[in-house]
Amino acid sequence: MRSIQLEIGALEPLTSEHADEMFHVLSDPAIYPFENKPPESPEWLRTRYAFLEQRCSPEGGEKWLNWVIRLKNGGLAGFTQATVYADGTAQIAYVLHSRHWGKGIARRAVQAMIGELAREFGVRRLVAVLKAANERSLRLLERLDFREADTAMDKRFRDTPDERVMQRQAMLQRENEE
Repeated sequence: MRSIQLEIGALEPLTSEHADEMFHVLSDPAIYPFENKPPESPEWLRTRYAFLEQRCSPEGGEKWLNWVIRLKNGGLAGFTQATVYADGTAQIAYVLHSRHWGKGIARRAVQAMIGELAREFGVRRLVAVLKAANERSLRLLERLDFREADTAMDKRFRDTPDERVMQRQAMLQRENEE
């Protein structure tokens, strides 16, 4: 994994060193109507990030790619992540602190991650799972050309009835050129 430069800052590969800063980002209560729960402590998050630094599942079948979003002012806005499967599918996710919502940061960060996934990891299909009530995230995915998943992808990735599964088959030309 490498850092990815953005006009707003950079995507930095996630390490356990990011835990203290990310604990503050992920402690934002505005995030959790659509997510599970905030991290228990910076120490818990440090342990979790150290595990993710392996960059692959214990059996080796999945690549775990996680980046923090570092703004030009030096602060962290959130993260992007992708689990890449052997069939060329990547399940993506992203979380931003609410003070950064509505500024195009998530779109730029996710778009850059998508380009990296296509170029460096051979990803041909993207999937995102979100809570059905998360209209903000749905709008972002639609702007990035995601559509409702087909039956096979929905069945493969949906865990609970309150979720939506979105997919995108092809990488956009502009992302492959970035």
